[in-house]
Amino acid sequence: MAACVSRVELSVSCQSLLDRDLGSRSDPLCVLLQDVGGGQWAELDRTERIKNCQNPEFCKKLLVDYYFEKVQKLKFGMYDIDNKSFDLNDDDYLGGIECTLGQVVSSSVFTRPLELKPGKLAGKGTIKISAEEIKDTRVVHLEIAAQNLDKKDFLGKSDPFLEFYKQTDAGTWQLVYRSEVIKNNLSPSWRKFSVPLQTFCGGDFNKPIKVQCADHDSDGSHDLIGTFETTLTGLQAAGDGSLVEFECIHPEKKQKKKSYKNSGIIRIKSCKIETEYSFLDYIMGGCQINFTVGVDFTGSNGDPKSPDSLHYISPDGINEYLTAIWSVGSVVQDYDTDKLFPAFGFGAQVPPSWQVSHEFALNFNPSNPYCQGIQGIVDAYRQALPQIRLYGPTNFSPIITHVARFAAHSAHQGAAS
Repeated sequence: MAACVSRVELSVSCQSLLDRDLGSRSDPLCVLLQDVGGGQWAELDRTERIKNCQNPEFCKKLLVDYYFEKVQKLKFGMYDIDNKSFDLNDDDYLGGIECTLGQVVSSSVFTRPLELKPGKLAGKGTIKISAEEIKDTRVVHLEIAAQNLDKKDFLGKSDPFLEFYKQTDAGTWQLVYRSEVIKNNLSPSWRKFSVPLQTFCGGDFNKPIKVQCADHDSDGSHDLIGTFETTLTGLQAAGDGSLVEFECIHPEKKQKKKSYKNSGIIRIKSCKIETEYSFLDYIMGGCQINFTVGVDFTGSNGDPKSPDSLHYISPDGINEYLTAIWSVGSVVQDYDTDKLFPAFGFGAQVPPSWQVSHEFALNFNPSNPYCQGIQGIVDAYRQALPQIRLYGPTNFSPIITHVARFAAHSAHQGAAS
């Protein structure tokens, strides 16, 4: 499976976007769509929104699976976001492009003019996309604070945030992480954050990293406090109680003032590199997924003989419960070698004593509640349905507790399985 698909991250930036906001600049976001056939497009991913910016460089990378043998049609759309809703239909369209993923991955930087519709340019707007395959699952975890930063605001202290840039092979700087803004604080501590090693420095521990500290302004005209350059190797000296400190230097101030020392100190409190294992790492390492079914037999489901009941079996032999069991089970059964699935019911009166039970075996065999395959669960459900009486209340905690006991036992194994 891993051999036939590669994970690719796309970095997006734009120049000269249309301005749709009165009194300020647009607040752009980029959305990535893929052609799913029949004239339909499905959203794959979207970037963050950047306020008051006509030349955005997006920090969030767009992720897409790349299949060499398929033509994957993509659409990049730029939107001016002025509300909190996820829906883009009420936002101004600033232009977009259609292309194939093959075109993007085969160009070092893919640049195109933005169009409002085919043949109609979106002003002078352009989009630049570069692709990088994600091969490395290591992640850089950083914890950073600062001391004595310069005061940039007339009425209050600065509102500092950090930006990390890696140097590309072409020698330019590419944004890899932007921190949150800390209001009115000259000695801030930022939240711990994580960046994939591939994104952070392309896996090269000695690749130059530039760190900028700036004072955030809501109109987008952020003031530089200072900057420094280092490498991941330099950052890694932090940890186990030892700090690494960098002087935050404002180049213009350094040139103008002989007595200038720095604009504050950036302190790296910890820098750790850890491997993050993917779902496929576990599956390929022998991980099994155990699947247990619990069926709700409470009276609120309606009389199984009535067509509006979820338990009503239609003339073609299916109902809502069977559809759900098949849908989930057919996916999960591939990851379970013995294909033996325990199945229970709850909220019913059960023969022969008609006691209410919230954890009875669907096959009425409490010592062996396992069913053979998904078909076995379906058969047990069909046989149990006419033999029990729907009752209540809706109490599914006994089944969850039962499954949790199994899970707790498995968790102590200490192996990928």
